[in-house]
Amino acid sequence: MSHAGHSSGTRSGYVLSSANRNALHLASRGNLVHVFVTGGSGLTGPAVVSELLSAGHRVTGLARSAASADRLARLGAEPFTGSLDDLDRLREGAAAADGVIHMAIGGDSGDLSGITKRDVDAIEAMGAALAGTGKPFVSTSGTMVMAPGRVSEETDAPDPDAFAAYRIPGERACLGYAERGVRSSVIRLAPTVHGPGDYGFVAMLVATARKTGVSAYIGDGTNRWPAVHRLDAATLFRLALEKAPAGTALHGTAESGVPLRDIAEKIGRKLDLPVVSVELDDAPAHFGSAALSSVFAADVPASSARTRALLGWNPSHHTLLEDLEHGDYFTVAEGAGQG
Repeated sequence: MSHAGHSSGTRSGYVLSSANRNALHLASRGNLVHVFVTGGSGLTGPAVVSELLSAGHRVTGLARSAASADRLARLGAEPFTGSLDDLDRLREGAAAADGVIHMAIGGDSGDLSGITKRDVDAIEAMGAALAGTGKPFVSTSGTMVMAPGRVSEETDAPDPDAFAAYRIPGERACLGYAERGVRSSVIRLAPTVHGPGDYGFVAMLVATARKTGVSAYIGDGTNRWPAVHRLDAATLFRLALEKAPAGTALHGTAESGVPLRDIAEKIGRKLDLPVVSVELDDAPAHFGSAALSSVFAADVPASSARTRALLGWNPSHHTLLEDLEHGDYFTVAEGAGQG
């Protein structure tokens, strides 16, 4: 994706007003005032909201329910009632802000095309509201859009056959706004964003071990997962908002690849359970679905070297195995990942 130039005050034919040139100047210095956030009440979202507020930014968060609005308000953000399906509200929220961070995604997990369309429509609505302003627009994807079996880099093209290929159209939609006068970037998060309250894949592994009486990995367990602590991910979102160049893909991976066998062994030790290998053909029955077994068998390491060099990002919080040792996975995981 080429970067949009702005040497003459325009980007690909979009004329920047003096106010918008000032907004672009502030954005380049990391002095944003008002950020519109979607997905601010999920796992990573509250950490991102807190990070932005701590850096002196004002945050308005999309809230689809009273409970979400309450969570955002307790964090110090201003709730903005609406949903990803309310495109007029998304345009309104984006237009009123100095920048946008889009983390929300949702829908029926059995309808990936529907999830993709919902994401792209939301991105197009917010991107159109920012067109020609030079303002930052940070969207979210995952490193599992990349080809497996090798350490992917930020500049590699996503793989249309990848496990999370349904996220690729959203990536392209956001990055495409770099040609329309928006400082757009995409953060590909690790499949494991860990920390207190994690209800994702690692919590599912813990729950499966409790249920089956063994902590399992697939095959020889050398397949690798990238990982990042949610507080380090939050810092990356702020840095991307403040200074990521237009049209940039970033990798939110503090660890490029943690072998699944190491994760299973840590879980086994913590629960005092045997650690076993499960054959790939038997994995769907053990883990509860073919989709989950595909995730747990995936070898999807991802480098963040370019991201670190570009933004000065320096992950400093617990590694995944440290979080398994010292975190709350074994105090809250009873029933985690079960719907």
